[in-house]
Amino acid sequence: MAVLHNRVSRKELKELAAKDTRSRQTISFYCYFPIADPKVFRDDWYKGLKMLDVMGRIYVANEGINAQINCPVENTEKLRSFIYQEPAMNHLRLNLAVDENRNSFYVLDIKVRKNIVADGIDDPAFSMENKGKYVNAHQFNEMVKDPNTLVIDMRNHYEYEVGRFKNAIEIPSDTFREQLPMASDMFQEEKDRNIIMYCTGGIRCEKASAWMLHKGYTNVFHLEGGIINYVNQVKQQNLENEFIGKNFVFDERLGERISDDIIASCHICGKSCDTHVNCENSSCHLLFIQCDICKEKYKGCCSDECKKMIELPEEVQKEKRKGIDKGRNVFNKSRTRIDSISEATKK
Repeated sequence: MAVLHNRVSRKELKELAAKDTRSRQTISFYCYFPIADPKVFRDDWYKGLKMLDVMGRIYVANEGINAQINCPVENTEKLRSFIYQEPAMNHLRLNLAVDENRNSFYVLDIKVRKNIVADGIDDPAFSMENKGKYVNAHQFNEMVKDPNTLVIDMRNHYEYEVGRFKNAIEIPSDTFREQLPMASDMFQEEKDRNIIMYCTGGIRCEKASAWMLHKGYTNVFHLEGGIINYVNQVKQQNLENEFIGKNFVFDERLGERISDDIIASCHICGKSCDTHVNCENSSCHLLFIQCDICKEKYKGCCSDECKKMIELPEEVQKEKRKGIDKGRNVFNKSRTRIDSISEATKK
């Protein structure tokens, strides 16, 4: 019987990935379509992708699939054929990474979830069938020239912090499930304005656009393929780039450089910096921004306390880690007040 999950340690997998010299392409895609038995679908995909040496993170649910993966370049056409064999995904847009790095993933994880993106929606009347209109890069650039257009960022605060579209409005939250009700509440007086929603690859803003329409908004649009597809179109069509800074990505890279602008700062010293790292202390693993000087000073840790921790013998560290639940450990220096953002939309 085929093994349908990984049995090798993460450390070994990273070492194996480092030894693999093949060029790899990082790809992301999603598709909302009914999957009757996500478990069967998941197992079939695990077997098929494993044969192609695909690595990455995939979520499968009754509502569809959400994937961020990398694949040996030599197998990309076989991968495309494998994906397109599913009728609902035939000729689906595949987002290619803007800033390539062959080690974006080093293991294949496919998990069955309640939703392909956690949304917290419990309204039985909500449907993804009625969603906002797609806009491509050219249309986006034209629409943002109109002062009647609101551009809403449907990503988490730490994504917005390092990169965003000019004049984009943040929904200051830690999770997408928090953002949906916040977004529909924040812009009640703007229901007839043009609203463009965007995210990294399109999956969150597509659902958000459907939610806004469900809540009575009228002129709702969402950026097709998100930031990744926008930047690729800008390059291909020689368009003006309206995105500044870095595009945060959920893999080993933690970011793609889009423009030379550095709009964030080190969370320790305040120096201009937009490099996300995870604290080297395994019992902390905080996601935060750290400059090279502070990285050297704190040995990749977020504080003196964590630095002292990693200097202890490994067996002592393991003992101290017992019982610690890190949860979602993300640095949030300061959350912008919602009412001040709402006020800004009226100007």
